[in-house]
Amino acid sequence: MARAKTQDIKVSELVRAQAKSELKRLAAEIAAHDALYYGEDAPVLSDAEYDRLRLRNEEIESRFPDLIRGDSPSKRVGLRPSGPFGKITHKVPMLSLGNGFDDADIRDFEDRVRKFLGLKKNSPLEFTSEPKIDGLSIAITYENGEMVRAATRGDGMIGENVTANVATLGDVPKRVEGEGFPEIFEIRGEIYMAHADFQELNSQLEASGNKVFANPRNAAAGSLRQKNPEITASRRLKFFAYSWGEVTRLPSNTQMGVIEAFAEWGFPVNPHTHLNNNAEELLVSYREIEERRSSLGYDIDGVVYKVNRLDYQERLGFVSRSPRWAIAHKFPAEKAISVLTDIEIQVGRTGALTPVAKLEPVTVGGVVVQNATLHNEDEIARKDVRIGDSVVVQRAGDVIPQIVEVLLENRRKNSKPFVFPTICPACGSHASREIHPSTGKADAVRRCSGGLICPAQAVERLKHFVSRNAFDIDGLGAKQIATFFEAGEILKPGDIFTLERGDRDSASPLSTREGWGETSARNLFGAIQARRRIELDRFIYALGIRHIGETNARLLAKTYGSFGAFQDAVLTARDTESDAYEEIMNIDGVGEVMVGALIDFFDEPHNREALDSLLAEVEVLDFKSNEQETEISGKTIVFTGTLEMMTRSEAKAQAERFGAKVSGSVSKKTDYVVAGPGAGSKLKKAESLGVAVLSEAEWIALVDKIG
Repeated sequence: MARAKTQDIKVSELVRAQAKSELKRLAAEIAAHDALYYGEDAPVLSDAEYDRLRLRNEEIESRFPDLIRGDSPSKRVGLRPSGPFGKITHKVPMLSLGNGFDDADIRDFEDRVRKFLGLKKNSPLEFTSEPKIDGLSIAITYENGEMVRAATRGDGMIGENVTANVATLGDVPKRVEGEGFPEIFEIRGEIYMAHADFQELNSQLEASGNKVFANPRNAAAGSLRQKNPEITASRRLKFFAYSWGEVTRLPSNTQMGVIEAFAEWGFPVNPHTHLNNNAEELLVSYREIEERRSSLGYDIDGVVYKVNRLDYQERLGFVSRSPRWAIAHKFPAEKAISVLTDIEIQVGRTGALTPVAKLEPVTVGGVVVQNATLHNEDEIARKDVRIGDSVVVQRAGDVIPQIVEVLLENRRKNSKPFVFPTICPACGSHASREIHPSTGKADAVRRCSGGLICPAQAVERLKHFVSRNAFDIDGLGAKQIATFFEAGEILKPGDIFTLERGDRDSASPLSTREGWGETSARNLFGAIQARRRIELDRFIYALGIRHIGETNARLLAKTYGSFGAFQDAVLTARDTESDAYEEIMNIDGVGEVMVGALIDFFDEPHNREALDSLLAEVEVLDFKSNEQETEISGKTIVFTGTLEMMTRSEAKAQAERFGAKVSGSVSKKTDYVVAGPGAGSKLKKAESLGVAVLSEAEWIALVDKIG
C-alpha cells in the first residue's frame, strides 16, 4: 500500500516529525502565495484553498506549540484604502473570519472553543448561526442616536469615509430613538445588492453603453464608492446589521440578545439567524440555509457561527487576523470544465517560479476565467496535468481559480508530461529547490538563483515596494514600474523619489511620452511626494525581506519603535552571543529563520547602500500602536508552570489585548514572569535576574484592575 503524503494526513494523526515537516511546507507555500497576492497583484490560488492552508497551519501549531516556526505565516485583513475618500481609523479593528469547509472543521471549531475555555463536552455552549452575506463590510457610528460617520473595513485598521453615501441607504436609520440606545454605538454589517436590483442595474448600464458589473458584490462595492452620493442613492443598496465595534454599553450579554436589540431599534437583521447548542445543530442550520440559498434573492457564500455568550467572546479574544469565537462555514466552490492550452511560468520577487495554467475561457459562477493555479511542480506531477488536457476548474471567491481534476478519459494519445524548467525564464540563471539541512527534503518552491541580476526579481521587488500595503503610491502600478525599469529610470527604491528631479533635466520629459500628459505626470509626482513619510511597519514590509510579511513587520515595529533602533538591533544581532540576538530571538513569534533572513538582508552591502539612498529621500515615522494603553503596555511577559484558572492560550491573548508582549524565554529584558505550579528553570532564571514574579492570582488581579 502506498504511503500517504504528510500533507494528506489529518492534523489529529500527525506525529511530531510529520508536524515539523508540514509546518515548513505550509510556511513556504503560504509565503509564495502571499508574495503573488500582495506583492504582485497576481494570485494563483483560490480563496478557499488559501484559507485552508492557513487553517491547517494554525491547527498544527495548536497541537504542537513548541514547533511554531519563526517564519510562521502572517495574518492579513483586507487592503489599506486608497482613492478619493477620506480615511477613518477604526477604534476597534474590523478583522476577518477564519474559514471552515466541511463538517469536521466545524466540529473542530467547537472543540477548540471548549478547550480554550476549559469547558467539558457536556457543559452548555450556545452558538448563533446566520447567512454570510456576500457584500461589503461597513461600520456605522451613532452618537446620541444620530448617525455621524460610516467607514468601509479597509485593511481592518483604517477604512474609507463613505458617510454621505451610506446616508442615502433606505435600510440604514439616520436617527435612532429606541429605548436604551447607547450614547455611542458603532453598528457593523454588510451592504449588498439584491439579485433583482442587480439585474435591473446591469440592464440600464448596458442600454447606456456602459460597462456592466460581474456580480452583485462588485455592484454593491462600486455603487457605494461613487463620488456622487446621488448615484449611490439610485442603486437600491441594502443593509444587514450583525455586529458592533465601539460602544459605551451593550443591551445584552449575548450575541443573539444584541441582534434582537438591533431589530427593535429599526436595523434590518437577517431573519435566518438562529441559536444552536452544539456543532451538530450548527450543521443542521447550515444545510437548511444552503437549501434556501437560491430563493433568498441575494448572494451568500456560507454561514457564520459565533459563540453566543459575550463574556466567552471576551475570554476567547483574537488570533492575529480573526476572532477565536467565530468561524465562516463556506459553501462548496463552483466548478466548470475547460481545456488547458498552456502552462506559463511566472517569476516572483523572491525568485519563486510559479506555474499558471492558461485556459480556454470558461464561465464559473458567473465570472469568465482564463487562468488557474497549479501551485508548484509537485502538484503538477501529482495530478499529472498536461497541456491539452480537459480539466475541472473550481472557483471559490473572486480570485484566480484552481484545477481540481484532470479528465483522463479526454486526454490526447500523443500527450506528454509537463517538464518543469530548471532554468529561469527571465534571466537564464539556474533554478533550484533548496534542500533543508536537517530533513534532507526539498522545498515546494523552485527559485531562480539570479538574485540581483534577474530582471523579474528586480521589477517584482519594486512592485512590492509600491504596493498597497507598503508605500501605496497612487499611479505607480506594475505597468508603470516595468516601463520605468526598462528605461533605466527606476532601478532601486530610492530612484522613485528622485524621478521628478531627473525628469526636469530629461530630453524626454514624462509629460511628453505616450500615455502621459501634463496632468498625469503632475499627479504621479504629487503622489510620490505624498509618500515621503511612512509608518515604520509599512516601511519594514516594503523592503521585501524574505519571511517578513505584514504581521511580522508590525511585530518588529512594535518591539523596536524606530527604524534606527530596529536596524541597529539587527546589525548587532550578527553576533549570536550578543544581547541583541537574544532580545530579537525572545520576541514571541520570531525564530531562527526570520532572524537569519533579517541578518542576511542587512549584512549585504548592496542592500545597505540602496537603503541609505532611500532613507535620504523619505522619513520613517516611529511606531504608534492602536492598542489600549495600560500599565503593562509594552511590557514583556513570560508564562511558566501550570495555569489553573485559565488556559495558557487565554492568558497569552489576555496579555496581548492589553498591549503586553509575550515571550517564550526569560531574559533581563523580561518585566514579569507569571509562575504557576511546576514552574522550573524559567522561574529560577527570573529570580536570578531579579525579574518580578507573579502568581496566577496576582496576574489576574493586575489585569482585572486594568480592565
